[in-house]
Amino acid sequence: MASNDEWNGRNGAVTLEVPTGEDMRELGRRIAARVHGGDVLLLSGPLGAGKTTLAQGFGEGLGITEPIVSPTFTIARELNGRFADGSPAHLVHVDAYRLGGSDYAPGQAAVNRLLDELESLGLDEELEDTGDDTVVLMEWGEQMVAALAPERLEIHIDRPLDIDAADAAVDPGIELTGDGTRVVTLVPVGARWNGFAL
Repeated sequence: MASNDEWNGRNGAVTLEVPTGEDMRELGRRIAARVHGGDVLLLSGPLGAGKTTLAQGFGEGLGITEPIVSPTFTIARELNGRFADGSPAHLVHVDAYRLGGSDYAPGQAAVNRLLDELESLGLDEELEDTGDDTVVLMEWGEQMVAALAPERLEIHIDRPLDIDAADAAVDPGIELTGDGTRVVTLVPVGARWNGFAL
C-alpha cells in the first residue's frame, strides 16, 4: 500500500493510496490495532468504493472469526472479538444507507428523522454512550454521526473514474469503475483521536 503517512494539517488528516482489495483489508487491520472500547468510526464513499472490504480487515484485526458482510439489509450486526491488548471487543457494524426514508413529517429535518430511526433500533445509545468494550463502525452515517459522536475517526474512500476527460465532457453521468487504486483519507475528530497515527 502506497501511503503518505505525513499528517497533512487538515484537522490532522492523512491520505493514503490503496491499490488493491488486500491492501484495503490491511488498512482495516492496521486501524483495528489502534482502537479501543468507546471508539466510533465512520466509513464513507460511493458504492463499491471498498467500505465493506475495509470493514472485513477491521474485523480480522479484532480477531472476529465470523464473516463481515455488508449489513445493508439488517442495518446493524454485532460481532465479538478482541482488542490488540487481548481484552474483549464488541463490534457494532452499522449500515445507515437504508435509514431516513422519504416519509417526513412537515418541517421535520432529515437529521432528526435519522436520529429517530436510530433510536427505534436502539443504536442511538450505542453511539452516544459506547461501552468500554464496544466499537461502532458505521457506513453511510454522515448525516447523523456528527450529532451523536463528537469524537470519531472519519474514513473517506474515493475510487477512480475509468474514463478520460473527453468521455466525461460528453456524458457527465458516466459510471465509476470498481477497479483501481482508492484514495483513503483518515480524519480524526475530537480529543480522543489527537495524535492518531498508523
